[in-house]
Amino acid sequence: MPDQPSLLAEIRSRFRGGRGFSLATLNLDHLVKLRASASYRATYAAQDLIVADGNPIVWLSRLARRPVALVPGSDLLRPLLQLAADEGMPVAFYGSTPEVLAQAAARLAAELPALQLVWTGAPAMGFDPTGLEADAALHAMQAAGARLCIVSLSAPRQEAFAAYGRRRAPQIGFCGFGAGLDFIAGQQVRAPAWVRKLALEWVWRALSAPRRMIPRYTACIAILPGQIAAALRQRRA
Repeated sequence: MPDQPSLLAEIRSRFRGGRGFSLATLNLDHLVKLRASASYRATYAAQDLIVADGNPIVWLSRLARRPVALVPGSDLLRPLLQLAADEGMPVAFYGSTPEVLAQAAARLAAELPALQLVWTGAPAMGFDPTGLEADAALHAMQAAGARLCIVSLSAPRQEAFAAYGRRRAPQIGFCGFGAGLDFIAGQQVRAPAWVRKLALEWVWRALSAPRRMIPRYTACIAILPGQIAAALRQRRA
């Protein structure tokens, strides 16, 4: 999707038409996983909508002369929930922990009183996103009347669950937002606005969790030359 307004317009159309969707937020870490895993590539190919969730993706798109705007999942979550409230679409939360889901629900009830949060669920650690637990969650949110599901899991599970849910519950829109609900609940803190404006949020995250994030960002940096070359080939084409 080229930008947030286009994305929200498409989702509004799907809400009104009774059509579901699966939304993925593409970043360099996902590109690393896509290079390494055929199953993840198949999962990503099953997504209906994809947005650029990182400045490197935006820069590469410009280099390829196929520009898209930055649409971080964390910045998209509230506008999307506002849209669901405006359209009267019931919402489900799936992922994270019961504590985070309860805290996020309480904060959003105060911020968006028209929001209809009809179901929440937190899977067990290491759950199968296409297994029996996933089936039970999908059945429960369907029974509750959900039309939008915010998925708060790590990659590749959240994309796999969204693609699976898209097939099993085709009237629901599935959005994978990683730590989006944790940010709303206050369990994780985003980088200050000035850091994000300078495109240095990755530095903030690396310093906040070095053991987990530094190896991830090292792998991301390693694929950049190949991605730049690919973007230049697209540019010439």
